[in-house]
Amino acid sequence: MNMFPRSPVFPYKPGQVNGLFPQQIIHHSSSQQYRSEPHRNLNNTILHGHPLNVFPLIPKYQWKGVPGIPYTNSNRSRKRKSDGNAQRDLKRQRFGSSHPYGPPAKSLPKGEQGQTSGLVKDAHSPTPSPSRPSVSSNPSCSVPFLKEEASQSSLPSHAIKDKLSQQILDLFLTCEQQSEDLEKKEFCRTQLQMDIQRLFPCSRIFLAGSSLNGFGSRTSDADLCLVVQEAPINQKTDAVYILSLVQKLLYKLSYIERPQLIRAKVPILKFRDRISGVEFDLNVNNTVGIRNTFLLRTYAYLEKRVRPIILVIKKWASHHKINDASRGTLSSYTLVLMVLHYLQTLPDPVLPCLQKDYPECFSPVMDLHLVPDGPKNIPPFVSKNASSLGDLLLGFLKYYAAVFKWDKNIISVREAKALPRANCWDWRSKFLYVEEPFDGSNTARAVHEKMKFDAIKAVFAESWQVLQVRKDLNYILPIRETIPKR
Repeated sequence: MNMFPRSPVFPYKPGQVNGLFPQQIIHHSSSQQYRSEPHRNLNNTILHGHPLNVFPLIPKYQWKGVPGIPYTNSNRSRKRKSDGNAQRDLKRQRFGSSHPYGPPAKSLPKGEQGQTSGLVKDAHSPTPSPSRPSVSSNPSCSVPFLKEEASQSSLPSHAIKDKLSQQILDLFLTCEQQSEDLEKKEFCRTQLQMDIQRLFPCSRIFLAGSSLNGFGSRTSDADLCLVVQEAPINQKTDAVYILSLVQKLLYKLSYIERPQLIRAKVPILKFRDRISGVEFDLNVNNTVGIRNTFLLRTYAYLEKRVRPIILVIKKWASHHKINDASRGTLSSYTLVLMVLHYLQTLPDPVLPCLQKDYPECFSPVMDLHLVPDGPKNIPPFVSKNASSLGDLLLGFLKYYAAVFKWDKNIISVREAKALPRANCWDWRSKFLYVEEPFDGSNTARAVHEKMKFDAIKAVFAESWQVLQVRKDLNYILPIRETIPKR
């Protein structure tokens, strides 16, 4: 039951100073001190029946990043490229070293060293039930753990047998997110969590989205989820109010610039890390984003062709201006689901249906701290499909240009097939329906104008027609313009 159906969770009046709104000091990373605006004493604040300073089920976040698996073929070698801006380059620091946001990180207590979980369970968290997936290490697991270095892997020769396939691979190798890119995001997340915990003492911030799911590029923004409780909150009122408090805090932090509150179905706070230059999107309690991050991460590393093909398709969609949900086109998440669905529905599937084959590993009700460990024991998958990267790109464009029935079907990764639209006006009234694998919502709801929908279909059709004749990526995606400038 929503305790505050018509008002924010914390009734707040700017400038009010009394016993409930004490003045508090915000310690800054640059050793300066800023006095925050008065805000609510969280000891007396209740959110959906729980005091905000007592959340025993929120896990500690002690994630350590891992670079993606470098893709190489037997005739090529590749060195990692550092960011060209020396002032922003963190020089491949490890997470245990000092960093520009604050004092050196403390080493873990002896009892906590060597943990394999990305999200470490709080001491007060309940013991997982026997039905939960095992979190023991499995050497044959196909998905790299968050804390371990992924070994180098190579694509089979049939995957890069032609010019188009080699172009896709080369562009992927140039644009994929590097370990130092991920470390910069993690450094900022760590410091930001410490600062926000001055407002919400038991909250946690989780890195999610393309930064972790294996489909990120060097220019990808970072998605953050601020979790204040495990139960859902009202996104229209509670989340907006919490983000407004965080926004006021960010104005006082020297390493953050341009905080902007975006009111949407899932409101976000956009800001930029002044030191690394990374753009961040922060939401509140949109925990489905954490769950789908690890589902997509499993798909990303289950088959070696998946990451290159998806990254290039995202670049292609961005070039043709159909990859911007804020402008009524496709979000990157929707594009990824569209590619995964296509790869699942081929006569010889490139990918399996993980949620059907391993439901216990991707349960939508799994405790949040167990989510990163869910895929750990999924065995390697060997596809019978021998298509090259170029063949898969052509097939993807053809599928959505000429095969998929936009007006009759729903794109479902959860079921690994095209589902018929139900006799529900909300579904039938949408031009495009892409099912979110965990909550069933439409991830393509931003496409609500016929003109934009027609433009999306036209881009698919034109690119397919051109590429099947030319067999050269440059004709649908200028490679030189796509490579990020140093």
